[in-house]
Amino acid sequence: MSFADFARRLIPPPLRPDVPIVPVVRLSGTIGVATPLRPGLMMSSIARTLERAFAMSGARAVALLINSPGGSPAQSHLIHARIRQLAEEKKLPVYAFIEDVGASGGYMLACAGDEIICDPYAIVGSIGVVGGAFGFVEAMQKLGVERRVYTSGERKVMLDPFLPEKPDDVARIHALQADIHAHFISLVKTRRGARLNGDDEVLFSGEFWVADRAIKLGLADRIGDLRSEMRKRYGEKVKLKLMEGERSWVGRQLPGVYFGAQIDASPDALISAIEARALWSRYGL
Repeated sequence: MSFADFARRLIPPPLRPDVPIVPVVRLSGTIGVATPLRPGLMMSSIARTLERAFAMSGARAVALLINSPGGSPAQSHLIHARIRQLAEEKKLPVYAFIEDVGASGGYMLACAGDEIICDPYAIVGSIGVVGGAFGFVEAMQKLGVERRVYTSGERKVMLDPFLPEKPDDVARIHALQADIHAHFISLVKTRRGARLNGDDEVLFSGEFWVADRAIKLGLADRIGDLRSEMRKRYGEKVKLKLMEGERSWVGRQLPGVYFGAQIDASPDALISAIEARALWSRYGL
């Protein structure tokens, strides 16, 4: 080994011009849905990680590892928009790799990538809007409990689970969902453009597909994995740098600091956990 080669190895990879760097950001879990152990994926929890990834010295691109069944449309869009802003500011390409699931809001995150690459068994799509609630009217009657609600504004209480469902409230929710769905469709068409290959009634029905079918429909680009794809593009020396999340002063990763017995078992937390579990179970996971 020459002295020049030896000296080059002493230089950290980010400072060596011959070593391409690709920061890797993992976007996993339900989006914006809290569970007893940790909050869901949110803009507030991922913003710093994204900024560090795009600011990394020597970065040739940024890779996203996506494994999400969706969740909050607002949080999905905030994260999507921030990735695109940073990509344009830093002039870096973005590659989205879908692992188990990139569906609903998870697919919106994938659309932040200039290319979408899938595991052969990945589930992709579900471009739609879903919402749900519980009704306890008959249970209240059986228990002999009377619901008393006082409001100013005739629509202040909508779809109260302790009151009978009103057709006007249901129509209002459907209208809101239609607006969100229209924005989602517009985003997918803007990002995927001419690559889309299917009727709107199929692509945007809320249906989801395994990777091969999603690729034929133009919702994804090809089958592949992170390491192989980045080596093909940037050479055998490419260094994949997994970006770790922020840590608290005690050294535990944020979000979701967990100290054993301090599990949130409140009704709200348990319901959130059920909702998160229901999102995953839609895709057989």
